[in-house]
Parts: sequence; C-alpha cells; structure tokens
Amino acid sequence: MKISCIALDLDRTTLNSQGRLSEANKKAIELAVKNGIHVVIASGRALNSLPREVCGIGGVQYAVTSNGAAIYDLHTRKCLKQYKLTADSVRRIVELTKEKGVAFEAFINGKPYAWKPYVEDPVRFGATVSAVPYVQTTRQPVENMLEFLEEHIGELDCLDIVVKGEEKKQEIWAELRREIEDIYITSSIRQLLEISYKDCGKHSGVKFLLEYLGLDARELAAFGDGDNDADMLRFAGVGIAMGNASPECKRAADLVTLSNDEDGVAHEICRLLYAADHHENV
Repeated sequence: MKISCIALDLDRTTLNSQGRLSEANKKAIELAVKNGIHVVIASGRALNSLPREVCGIGGVQYAVTSNGAAIYDLHTRKCLKQYKLTADSVRRIVELTKEKGVAFEAFINGKPYAWKPYVEDPVRFGATVSAVPYVQTTRQPVENMLEFLEEHIGELDCLDIVVKGEEKKQEIWAELRREIEDIYITSSIRQLLEISYKDCGKHSGVKFLLEYLGLDARELAAFGDGDNDADMLRFAGVGIAMGNASPECKRAADLVTLSNDEDGVAHEICRLLYAADHHENV
C-alpha cells in the first residue's frame, strides 16, 4: 500500500547528535510534503520545546507531543486531543519516588517545567553533557517542585522522573507499574521515566491522527530510535528503526536504516518515494 503519512521521532532520529536538523533530512521532508505525504512529528517533547527548524517546515502541520498525551495542529496551535494524569496518580507517583534521589519534570499544556537544581546541573542527575543545552533552554525552573506539582495536580500532561542509574530506573519502573494502574510508562533515554495517562503512547497519538486524516495504519511509515518509539513502529505499516536505536526499538521495526548522524531519515524517505514512483513494495 502507498505511504501517505510519515511519523518522525525527533531526538536521535530526525535530529543529529548535536540536536540539529541536517540539510539532507530537511530536503527529504520537504520532498515528502511536496509529494502529498503528511509528515507528522511524534515526540516525547512538549509542544513548546519542539524545534522550529522541523515544525517550521511548510506542510508539517501536526505533532504528537509528550508521548501521545497531547496532539496539536501546529498551524493553528489548536490542541486536537489531550490526556491528563489523574490527581491521585500524580500524588502516588510522588509519594513512591520523592525519597529516591530523583528529580521531576512536569509538562502542562505544552510547557515543560523542572526542578531548579536539575535545570542548573542536569549531569548531576544523570543527563549526558550533550543534553545540557536542551534541558537548560527548554525547561522552566521551579524552586519547590513538590509544591508546584500539588498546585497543578490536575493539569499534568506528563510527569518525567529523572533517575541516575539504570538499576534504580528499572526498580522504580517496576514499582510504579505494580502500584498504579492508570498510567502509561515509557523511556526515551537512559535517565528518564516518562509517565502519562494509561491511554497515551506515540502509537495512540498517531492512530488518532490517522483517523482524523482518514488514513489507514498500513499507509504509515514511522521512524524512531527509543523504547518509547517501539509501539509506534509495531503499529505502522512500515516501522523504521535508526542504526543507533535501542534493542527494543530495533526488535519492533520492519527494518533498520542508517544512524541519525548518517541521515537515515533522508535515506529511507527517498527510498519510500522511489518505491512509490516505481510501484514497488516498501
């Protein structure tokens, strides 16, 4: 079936290791749009932290944000669908994790907030050095995160837990899954647990957009690199993992392409367009 929609994860997929959009990827996205394909952003990022160099491309109209918690029309800034964490779940998450040496990030109506010490020194909490500029330019620092969460208890699209160490991360993940029923938990990078309402997930957000646009899942090609992309890649007609993707993401994919630093997105978009022109299977 012809590909009519492309869903693109951003970090470590469409963006290179410096967090930038390469000229090759930009031209490939523009070419896809020119050929009538809907190009959709599918990211764990909040709306206000989406990079202008991607969402500013003409024809890139829709974005699945916060791992499916909020779906937007980028042209009008209208929120088409949104989920919120329940107040009880947020309180329970905080209760179970606040004494474990973690930091919190909260996404509220497309705006990301984070505990001030984490914003000032992300590496101290497990972030990589390369992630520091992103964290410090996108997060609104909050002095008292626990008070902030209580104040906005019913407003959260997503709650991230910043965890230093894989063992601690897996321990917290298992405990939250065991103790709280109405949440969706995923992880895009090693130091983050990303928590939203149980019906979220990039696959859920992309499914909503396909129905909104009158398209079939078989018409979707989805690109990703992280564990939080795996369900979306399984859902898509063609799931494409980057060469730098996590093992779980690669297992979910139909094929593995070049890495994000080798313009894997451009490579596969051009291949998809060539296949469509020559009526070949993708």
